[in-house]
Amino acid sequence: MEAGGLEWLLVPVRELAAWGAAGAMVFGGVVPYVPQYRHIRRSQNAEGFSTYVCLVLLVANILRILFWFGRRFESPLLWQSIIMIITMLLMLKLCTEVRVSNELNIKRRSFAAADSKDEEIKAPPKRSYLDFDLNYFWHWSKFTDYVQCVLTFTGVTGYITYLWLDSSLFVETLGFLAVFTEAMLGVPQLYRNYQNRSTEGMSVKMVLMWTSGDTFKTVYFILNQAPFQFSICGLLQVFVDMAILLQVYVYRYYPQKPVSHAAHPTSAKAL
Repeated sequence: MEAGGLEWLLVPVRELAAWGAAGAMVFGGVVPYVPQYRHIRRSQNAEGFSTYVCLVLLVANILRILFWFGRRFESPLLWQSIIMIITMLLMLKLCTEVRVSNELNIKRRSFAAADSKDEEIKAPPKRSYLDFDLNYFWHWSKFTDYVQCVLTFTGVTGYITYLWLDSSLFVETLGFLAVFTEAMLGVPQLYRNYQNRSTEGMSVKMVLMWTSGDTFKTVYFILNQAPFQFSICGLLQVFVDMAILLQVYVYRYYPQKPVSHAAHPTSAKAL
């Protein structure tokens, strides 16, 4: 009788825990960016945050959604990707507005060719369609250029996935690329910190949340027997997070001379 009563109590508790874990998976990934978003908005300075983090997460989550069409994994992971894409677009919008407002150079840099009314210089644009100058890739002057780039990438990869969806090798490779790209999330920030010889402007809270979230996510993958690509790359992601935290310690207690921007004229634009 007692065992039956205990079981009656445990069932809703387990369901509640399952719902809580699913909710944490869906929304937990965006929580680390809240303090960074607030910091940029308050300081009107986006130099400490690498927008290539947004690029990595956009690519990773678009590929993960396409992977879902070939291999149906758990719905919370699918919704997590959708929410993350929206979040990264909001981060890009804020960073672009702040950066452009602080720039003295008013030359229009775009993903696609600008109309004459959008050009703020008298000389015609050198390129007629796409600007693939690596110095300015992912460093455009308007948020709409990022949207165009994301839609182009989604369209091309979506079409390729549609053609090869029957190939199990392609689907598994797509899944690996999705989670491996996400595992490289912290690398742009790691490299930016190394370039600046400082973590100033980067939200330490964001990285701490990355670490705790990635640890939870990896354990979630293992316990729920998610595709093996998820677990392996989750562990790699935790390792990168720990490396960034090590940078925070080293540059805070052993400050180093920052790299001269004159010696690396494109370093700030590249990230």
